[in-house]
Amino acid sequence: MIRLFPFIFLCAFSISLAQKSALSQRISEISAQKKATVAVSVIGIDFPFDLNNENADRKLPMLSVFKFHIALTAMHYVDQGKLKLDQAFFVKKEELLPNTYSPLRDKQPDGNYELSLAELLYYSVSLSDNNTTDILLRILGGPKTVQQFMEEKKVKNLRIQYNEEEMHRNPKYFYGNYTSVKSLSKLYKSFYNGKILSKKSTEYLYHILQQTTTGSNKLVQQLPPDSVAHKTGSSGKDQNGLTVAENDSGIVALPNGRHYAISVFVNDSYESETVNCQMISDISKAVFDSLNK
Repeated sequence: MIRLFPFIFLCAFSISLAQKSALSQRISEISAQKKATVAVSVIGIDFPFDLNNENADRKLPMLSVFKFHIALTAMHYVDQGKLKLDQAFFVKKEELLPNTYSPLRDKQPDGNYELSLAELLYYSVSLSDNNTTDILLRILGGPKTVQQFMEEKKVKNLRIQYNEEEMHRNPKYFYGNYTSVKSLSKLYKSFYNGKILSKKSTEYLYHILQQTTTGSNKLVQQLPPDSVAHKTGSSGKDQNGLTVAENDSGIVALPNGRHYAISVFVNDSYESETVNCQMISDISKAVFDSLNK
């Protein structure tokens, strides 16, 4: 009986091959006939499961998803004692650039005030503010600092080279900040399991990700309220109707208390914004329904 218990336990937390196959088929159906590259990776965090479609290893542009990596680096500095969450930083008016998404600039356009590191993180991650993201990058020492930390944590298929200002100056830089969705889902799993940050910092950043206000029509749309901690990314359309990226990624809590990481990128798409986001939403719902059985 003692030898049988681990087997019973594992069976209770395993997903059948038939179930996984059906989910893979459903994901393929959702993205079929679409003029877009759709990459999907799902990894069980506290139960054995992984599903990666044919594009899961491709290096694809992240857009604002890279704010998660920046926040990880900032919280690592907090863990090291190099930064403090209540530490104040002066925000100059010239740092609040126009023609970019910035709730902070819209709220306080004249600048010349102080924000704490905690406030900068909230604006950057939860609200996806581009100006506060670049302020954070300057505090950390630039994209190279984030890249170095990710390499120290053995994160593969990732490159962070440009800040928001540079990407807005030339859209070709969108492709310079890339990851694979498999790498990203693995990072979320490592983060949740406390392998990147201290327990306190992990819980703090997880709460910030839960407060994300962008992408209400993506991963979270058809899922139970408060079940998702995530970071989105979106390029918008260029003059030729191309969407470089419509992304969402994060951690989902199932009703039974288990968690999984999910990353869905829709890249180089000529579909409408509605179609792109609906694909992410439908894939998210299909995964949730399958793993919740």
